[in-house]
Amino acid sequence: MTQPARVRFAPSPTGFLHIGGARTALYNFLLARQTGGQFLLRIEDTDQKRLVPGALEDLLASLRWLGLTWDEGPDVGGAYGPYLQSQRKEIYQAHADELIARGHAYTCFCTPARLAELRTRQQQRKEPPRYDGLCRRLTPAEAEARVRAGEPHVVRLKTPPEGATSAVDVLRGEITVHNKGLDDFILLKSDGWALYHLAAMVDDHLMKITHVIRSSEWLPSLPLHAMIHRAFGWDEPQWCHLSVFLKPSGKGKMSKRESAELMTEGHSVFVRDLRELGYTPEGVVNWIALMGASFDEKQDVFSLPELVERFSLDHLTPAPAAVNFTKADHFNGVHLRRLAPEDLARRMRPFFEKAGLAAGEALLRRIAPLIQERVVTLHDGVQMAGFFFREQVVPEASALVGKGMTPEASAQAVRAASEILTGHADLADPALEAKLRDLAERLGLKPGQLFGILRAAVTGQTVSPPLFGSIAIIGREKVLVRLAAAERTLRAM
Repeated sequence: MTQPARVRFAPSPTGFLHIGGARTALYNFLLARQTGGQFLLRIEDTDQKRLVPGALEDLLASLRWLGLTWDEGPDVGGAYGPYLQSQRKEIYQAHADELIARGHAYTCFCTPARLAELRTRQQQRKEPPRYDGLCRRLTPAEAEARVRAGEPHVVRLKTPPEGATSAVDVLRGEITVHNKGLDDFILLKSDGWALYHLAAMVDDHLMKITHVIRSSEWLPSLPLHAMIHRAFGWDEPQWCHLSVFLKPSGKGKMSKRESAELMTEGHSVFVRDLRELGYTPEGVVNWIALMGASFDEKQDVFSLPELVERFSLDHLTPAPAAVNFTKADHFNGVHLRRLAPEDLARRMRPFFEKAGLAAGEALLRRIAPLIQERVVTLHDGVQMAGFFFREQVVPEASALVGKGMTPEASAQAVRAASEILTGHADLADPALEAKLRDLAERLGLKPGQLFGILRAAVTGQTVSPPLFGSIAIIGREKVLVRLAAAERTLRAM
């Protein structure tokens, strides 16, 4: 039986949540739920200079919107807190001291000026930049005396000078590096703040994390992180580095910086933007789940509970995945069609209100079934059905002229249709369509010619929800007013 997994999503609040981070959170969430384990949210905010105002609030709101609720975290607590790294400074200091005592780390007193000069000389010799180990040769007594004297210092990992270090990635197998190519990485800065290498490893151990599922950007650091665990004598978690996201063209890594350009096309890599553009959490989750994984050869539409049921690390692939916004639209449309009409109406309402349309939910519930098969995003509802909530519509004059008809003939058709609508008792009666088809035949028109004129006149659009369903919802008075306005426009042409 699979053991319950303890996993974490550990974002840094240096920007808003993007689809890469969301996918990392999703896979961690799925593994926790699939195994009956726990999903932790830990905020890695030790780099105080790079923090972005509002980023933490965005992370929490975006994860909740996606349905990725956490069992332990900064706002819900838990037995292994605090879950903000900025509140764990003393813990990291104590562990840095332990590494020094164990002989696996040392204090380094080299000034920024000396390090800059060292890098310059190495570049001139075309050597890779790395620390030359000057302070590594200090005795513990010498180092301790300089620390007590208040001399600024950092703590560095004492990397073995020979041999190799290997670690296993779930998706890629064994990763091996030669130790002579590794630097004596800084673990603790001179201001006392821990770097990611130390802080994340300490927290993963203390929080009993069983699987580290994270971005592939950390793959080069895997041997180092394994080395830190081994220096403490800790068991390592299972390491899993996810596939890279490529640009839609498939050429080059996808960048957050390109989101502004994508927004002009109605797309974005940020979760908050996708929400504002009218995407659903169900659609976004389905979309990102399949970028780097395959859960079923015969099925590609999944709800979050279905993904939980089918998830396994074996389904993930290390191959790069191109960000395909056409698929985002596809999945979003499918999930919109899965909604109950009243749920669709509720979700669309804020988009109508944002557009300045007072859309009552009762009326939206009647409209939802007419447009549900046609919308791709919730925002599409406004473009497709905004005419229901406007007092008047202003169609293009040319759209009121039937195909192959004159303005005069089109005006006559509108007048004749108005008379039928005036005398028909129930606009929702299916017999109304039959009467208007008969009218088209009497006028020597095809039904499509007449209905195209009426659609433009009543909705202001050449493409709309079903005409007769729309007429029934708009109501006789407003329909007749719009037809009269259309007739006046045609007669003035």
